[in-house]
Amino acid sequence: MSRYVSFRDFDWVLLGFVLLICGMGVWEIRSATMHTKFAGAQVKQLYWIAAGVGLMFLISLINYQALLERVYWFYIAAVTSLVAVLIFGTKALGAKRWIKMPGGNHFQPSEWVKLILILAIAKYFADMRQRELSWSDFFKAGAIVGVPMLLVLKQPDLGTALTYLPIAAMGMFLGGMQWKQGLAVVLVAVIGIGVVFYVPQVHVLKSYQKQRLTSYQDPDADPQGAGYQVKQSMIAVGSGGLWGGKGSQTHGAFLPVPQTDFIFAAFSEEHGFVGALAVLLLYFIVLMRLTQNAQTAPDRAGTFLVMGVVAVLSFHILVNVGMVVGFMPVTGIPLPLMSYGGSSVLFMFLALGMVMNVRMRRFVN
Repeated sequence: MSRYVSFRDFDWVLLGFVLLICGMGVWEIRSATMHTKFAGAQVKQLYWIAAGVGLMFLISLINYQALLERVYWFYIAAVTSLVAVLIFGTKALGAKRWIKMPGGNHFQPSEWVKLILILAIAKYFADMRQRELSWSDFFKAGAIVGVPMLLVLKQPDLGTALTYLPIAAMGMFLGGMQWKQGLAVVLVAVIGIGVVFYVPQVHVLKSYQKQRLTSYQDPDADPQGAGYQVKQSMIAVGSGGLWGGKGSQTHGAFLPVPQTDFIFAAFSEEHGFVGALAVLLLYFIVLMRLTQNAQTAPDRAGTFLVMGVVAVLSFHILVNVGMVVGFMPVTGIPLPLMSYGGSSVLFMFLALGMVMNVRMRRFVN
């Protein structure tokens, strides 16, 4: 099969738009950190992007069908790595999310687990032949995502755990979820949220996590505490005006972590409404291009795989942008391809490599 695969079928247009977003992110990281202790972070980001592009080309050459056949072993490895984090992980800011690697680097398994879950859900639903999703299949698919999600919540890392949900949701939707099952999910979610927030005996979330999830509704109630991040982010976005300003919020160190979670707020402050709209337009083009690749996939598994990537990317963008403008709670979810961070960048390029993998085999019988 490999002899029919050619880089002529590689989606170079998609790669071009992705690198353009990465370039804008590097530029903003440089601007946001030049007067801080993180100065020079853009150089490390360039290294991560270069490594990500290399991995993307590498994984595009490996037949995704072969990966799907071995997804059971990948899933076991993913769960094992999350358990290892809880036992041997490095604790920082009250959470165990990283495993210390040789050379002083830190590895965050919860990021690459997303890729394994996309493969696992694609394999599970591709093997199904019925048009409608039975209740047993519904619960099995939920368990595939639920086990890693609970392990990540234990770290605790609420933001990353939430990014697993769109993978299951997209798989169930395309797999033929019935309206009764969808209604059941909504009811369980509403009851679960109510229990977590209003039953004192339940300790699924820590108190600071609950504050972060509710402070966006009224950041003025605690402007120096739980509402500080949201308040400063909204000020930064608003001060950008139409064409952008000098970035006083960002450069004055009022905006927290402008190179990671709040990079969209920093970019909006310096480039205004026009710049923010341009970034969102680029993301929209990338999502449409990904969806087009899903439509031309050679089989059911390929379609589920690409749409899983679409679901995760869409969720990241929606939550991060909604967070910085005060419409959604602060959950620590980075903006894909723009936010500083090696784990996030590598995951996105690995996911794009899987998309290219599917696309390059669309003419293979």
